[in-house]
Amino acid sequence: MTGFINYHKVLIVGLGLIGGSYAQKLSALGFEVGALARRQQTLDFALEKGFIAHGQTEVTREYVSRFDLVVFALYPHTFVEWIGKYQDYLKRGAVLTDVTGVKRSIVPTIQGMLREDLEFVPAHPMAGRELSGVENSDCRIFADANYIVTPTERNSPEGIELVRSLGCILGFRHIAVLSPEEHDEMIGFLSQLTHCIAVSLMTCKDSEHLAEYTGDSFRDLTRIARINEHMWTELFLANKDELLSQMDLFAGQFARMRDALAGSDIETLKEMMRLSTQRRGYFDKK
Repeated sequence: MTGFINYHKVLIVGLGLIGGSYAQKLSALGFEVGALARRQQTLDFALEKGFIAHGQTEVTREYVSRFDLVVFALYPHTFVEWIGKYQDYLKRGAVLTDVTGVKRSIVPTIQGMLREDLEFVPAHPMAGRELSGVENSDCRIFADANYIVTPTERNSPEGIELVRSLGCILGFRHIAVLSPEEHDEMIGFLSQLTHCIAVSLMTCKDSEHLAEYTGDSFRDLTRIARINEHMWTELFLANKDELLSQMDLFAGQFARMRDALAGSDIETLKEMMRLSTQRRGYFDKK
């Protein structure tokens, strides 16, 4: 925590699953954590559980200006709107970071409109659950997860190191640094495409009557199909070109497997399965 000697007061803007999990962990480590949330019951729950020391539903200069580090856990468009309306309330020298799942469409916008005495160091915690809301927060979701910092030339070495250190103290298993472009290509394949596949599986057949017959394979493959349609639609559209490219890549391989099956091409089927088995091994947790 030595890198945080001047950043002891942390504000979480948006107290949902991830924001609440950040608050839970940081409070347990002794930080003074405040929050801004839309609903009073959200703040009441977080206060009762000890996730935050205090919070408000109203954005005021008096409250916002108290904090050294501000974590934005908002939808991308809401984040941009918040900065446009309230950045003048932020403390001089404050560092801002986020948890947003897309970067190219938001990082230049935020950094371009930000006051010169503030620094926004973007980051993405690759953690989550199928359930949303602060009541489902659990900082243990960070333990086996990855954390990605996506700085630009506008960021200082000190700011980047501060946000890397944040990932460390939150307990993430692995911390990486990527450009916003590299991040969005990666996330288009590893996260957004997989959600597209899961949603497509669940919508291609009425499966209510199949629930009593399924094995673990279908449940595991479609775990992420229980989805927040508002958030994920915005994320898909914000990364539209990259996601379409990844969908085309998948469609090509799916068509190759279909053609091999239709033509009883045993060697192609086995070749694809061997390559699949090999590459899946890269993802086994050590």
